[in-house]
Amino acid sequence: MILPVTLSVAGGAALINLWLAIRIGQVRTKEKISVGDGGNDALTRRMRAHSNFAEFAPIVLILFGLVEMAVGTSLWLWVVGGLFLLGRIGHGIGMDDGKPGRGVGIMITMVATLGLGLYALAIPHLKAGVVEPETETVADG
Repeated sequence: MILPVTLSVAGGAALINLWLAIRIGQVRTKEKISVGDGGNDALTRRMRAHSNFAEFAPIVLILFGLVEMAVGTSLWLWVVGGLFLLGRIGHGIGMDDGKPGRGVGIMITMVATLGLGLYALAIPHLKAGVVEPETETVADG
């Protein structure tokens, strides 16, 4: 089963993850800090942006996959996926010296997580009255 929304969001998330890691490397190179944060505020901010991404992205991607498997691909799932990725970019940029985007990015992330989580909880109950068509099974023989 192909999950186009999940695959697209996961691909975008992989690129954002790489971008966030490269931004850390840029500060490390410039400030000659190979391990830890060296007390450097810019490096700490970029490391936290990357860590925050790593804290949210896996569960959101799992939710995308499970919801898409349960109810199929839909326009609203595409919209939520696009907003989630834009929010994560905004948060990453916003972590640099308080630039705009951090608050909006985390709010989008939290709303997407909340919405997907609640919908995932509701799907089994929404489908409880729906009779699924029987599928044929091939007998071993």
